[in-house]
Amino acid sequence: MRITGYKSHGVAAAAALVNAVTSAGGDDSADALRRILRDNEFFWQEFEDADAAEFRDWGRTLRAFFEAARVEDAMTMLNRLMLEIPMHPHLADHEPHGLHMHYAPPSARLPHRFRATTLMNLAELIVEHGLGRTGVCAADGCDRVYADTSRAGRRRFCSESCANRTNVAAFRARRRT
Repeated sequence: MRITGYKSHGVAAAAALVNAVTSAGGDDSADALRRILRDNEFFWQEFEDADAAEFRDWGRTLRAFFEAARVEDAMTMLNRLMLEIPMHPHLADHEPHGLHMHYAPPSARLPHRFRATTLMNLAELIVEHGLGRTGVCAADGCDRVYADTSRAGRRRFCSESCANRTNVAAFRARRRT
């Protein structure tokens, strides 16, 4: 599966950013944004507090991708963004990923490199799998998004706790009847 490994970091980072910036319980502080970058193997050391506004804007922009009900809507959005965000694909070879693609030049600022990478990785995700691996959490009252990069591709919740809470509620409802 092509979205696992290095590419899944961009997909996971996009979902984490959207949740940090747009979800009810999200934390979009500079430290939280820095953690998202570190956890997803971006060059988090280059993050400056002044970059936080650009990351927040990108998180708000990407929310519409995860909410898209039709692949045509997601395609339209991603195609528009690919025209707006200058891309300069090139090969890179560094640890821990080995040989892979970068979508912005190394001289570009971190927010631009993050936008280009997450945009291309989300585009590759829907090319391979449509929208069946992304969405808004199916748990009642949860507004967090998810992106499933697993082999099975059956995820419908943002976390195990939301899945468990929903399953327990359904079990209890069945027992009452």
